[in-house]
Amino acid sequence: KDNIIKGVVGWLDLRSENLESQLEKYGDHPMLVGARHVIHDEVDDDFMLQPNFIQGIEMLGKYDLAYDLLLFPRHLKLASRLVSMFPEQRFVLDHISKPPIRSGVLHPWKEDIENLARHRNVWCKISGMVTEADPSAWVYKDFVPYLDVVCEAFGSQRIMIGSDWPVCKLAADYKEVMKIPLEFFRKHSITERSCIFEKNAIDCYKLNIRELPERETVL
Repeated sequence: KDNIIKGVVGWLDLRSENLESQLEKYGDHPMLVGARHVIHDEVDDDFMLQPNFIQGIEMLGKYDLAYDLLLFPRHLKLASRLVSMFPEQRFVLDHISKPPIRSGVLHPWKEDIENLARHRNVWCKISGMVTEADPSAWVYKDFVPYLDVVCEAFGSQRIMIGSDWPVCKLAADYKEVMKIPLEFFRKHSITERSCIFEKNAIDCYKLNIRELPERETVL
């Protein structure tokens, strides 16, 4: 009714022999802007490097669809190999790859994030953090070291914000989740915040938004 949904990242079986016909059916739909697979639930850590999956990624490019990487930290090195094969394909790392925020461990996640970020066709979605922290006792400072890493690695031009709603409700409500990046980026410039909170997602997913409303109070 209010046209609040501007695009959908959906699921397609990239390994399917019928993928091309599915893309012909859905690929040109104006609301479909990308695809993703729950890679971190696959038994085989090399899932994303299987030949039929790689062929599926290649086919996404023909329809100009982004691909969201839903991973655990152990998959980051493999993700770097995958994205290096497709320098023109747009990739988005979801949930900063779900690092072990509850334990406060940064390594080797930090180094693997930095290596992935060297590929300029990869964006990073800041989301899904509260469920990786202590769900009943997390505080803002738990997230700062991880936010520092992804911001330094990807820069303000390749970061976007996500809520991970409704999954986030396991640890926090929507407003609590959004307070974290709002506080962290508070000292950034208006231009940087505009990119991080709006423009980067629009550019990466090629959303059909002609003009952004002025919402300085939100940023």
